[in-house]
Amino acid sequence: MMGTASVSSNTSVESPPVLSPVTSPLCMVSRKGRDRQRFAPNNEGAASDDSDGKIRLVAGSIPVRKMDDGTFQVLMITNKHNDSLIFPKGGWETDETSAEAAARETMEEAGALGVIAKLDDFTFESKMKGGKRSKCCCSVYVMTVTEVMEVWPESLSRTRNWYTPETAIKNCKHAWMRDAMRRWGSGEGFDLADGWTGKFVL
Repeated sequence: MMGTASVSSNTSVESPPVLSPVTSPLCMVSRKGRDRQRFAPNNEGAASDDSDGKIRLVAGSIPVRKMDDGTFQVLMITNKHNDSLIFPKGGWETDETSAEAAARETMEEAGALGVIAKLDDFTFESKMKGGKRSKCCCSVYVMTVTEVMEVWPESLSRTRNWYTPETAIKNCKHAWMRDAMRRWGSGEGFDLADGWTGKFVL
């Protein structure tokens, strides 16, 4: 799983490769709204207090690169509250496959491009306005990063950095994301401890 993105720092992106056509101005705005949002029937209606009781379908990726010494690094971004590291994810829309949605969200939120492979589906509950909770199912992919953009749609609202898997997982407050990272690590032959202490400390 060797990517072609070459960065000398262990924690930050310093030398982005040549930019892709995806960086054209036409692609520099993130999709907004849920007009094309995909939903699935919720056969466990009590698990969600959303008004229509449906499960919101989302997609995302764990962007990774393999270093020359055989170790991995994970490209993580800050959430909107700046109190946790997360991997890119967002709504899966009706005009795209889950793989396309995961790649789009990774480009929009983290400015990364690459080759993706399906990991698994992970369910979680999302807090909505007014305190309600909605059940979601995320199709998680692993992206082998081949290109890092200098400017991307959410570059002004999020911070991104490369981290060791151990640092990434202990600074991610979402249990389902930590589960996904552990699943990926297991597939690569190493175990990741949960490590979350309730505090975002790098």
